[in-house]
Amino acid sequence: MAAPVAIRSDCILVMGVCGAGKSTVAARLAAALGGRLIEADDHHPEDNVRSMSEGKPLTDEQRWPWLAAVAEAAADARRQVSGPVVIACSALKRRYRDRLRDRLGPIAILHLAGPAALLRQRLEARRGHFMPPALLDSQFAALEPPGADEQAITLLVELGPDDIVACALAALGAPARPIPEPARAATP
Repeated sequence: MAAPVAIRSDCILVMGVCGAGKSTVAARLAAALGGRLIEADDHHPEDNVRSMSEGKPLTDEQRWPWLAAVAEAAADARRQVSGPVVIACSALKRRYRDRLRDRLGPIAILHLAGPAALLRQRLEARRGHFMPPALLDSQFAALEPPGADEQAITLLVELGPDDIVACALAALGAPARPIPEPARAATP
């Protein structure tokens, strides 16, 4: 895990490859901060879901409209709530994160990282999600970890969701408080 540094933004991106626990961590973090969760998976067009369900990685052309929808949902949420907006989104490449920043301004990034074997195991145990374990390798191949200039920290998924959220709260300079159980949390 990177050394904690205070990162500030009213928009927090929880990113990483499939199986890293983005949905779980983002939901718990949003609840702990009194913010709003934006689940990027909920904004995929049907064609994207179908492609991924068939084991086909998305192209950039498929990702741009999806990222625009995610950014729009986050911008709408930011206008409606006083707390931060927490986005659970793979955002694997720098240009995808840049696209979100173009629409939303500065974003604090929490990069969830872990070994492929552990993430594959999680994906194989996961039920009811369109992303098959077969796409994990393509996600690792596409992954561009956040650069030093991106206001990001890397958190290791081996820590477990509660410890990850506690580290994230510390990095965000948020007061330590109990981490509430979210109303909707996906399996990591």
